[in-house]
Amino acid sequence: QVQLVESGGGLVQAGGSLRLSCAASGSGFRITVMGWYRQAPGKQRELVAVITSGGSTNYADSVKGRFTISRDNARNTVYLQMNSLEREDTAVYFCYANRYDMDYWGKGTLVTVSS
Repeated sequence: QVQLVESGGGLVQAGGSLRLSCAASGSGFRITVMGWYRQAPGKQRELVAVITSGGSTNYADSVKGRFTISRDNARNTVYLQMNSLEREDTAVYFCYANRYDMDYWGKGTLVTVSS
């Protein structure tokens, strides 16, 4: 079993920055993929960015060039640096992990971008 705990959400003005963190806990595990999804009000959950244990990344087109995902494998922690935030980035951000083909989700952290 994997538990994911997010932190770092909050309120920021458009053009500002936030950094999200997600720590995974559990015993004797190796997580292959970690990342972030988001869900805006009235919309479906969508991919933001994911990163493999080897460092390969994949980003949604809407965040390329503005967001950067990184990972500390030793600490089983994934980060999302969000710059040049836009109102459209307002959403609940969920941490995601995949281990042995099982998906795990955090409870989410709210990011609100004001104009």
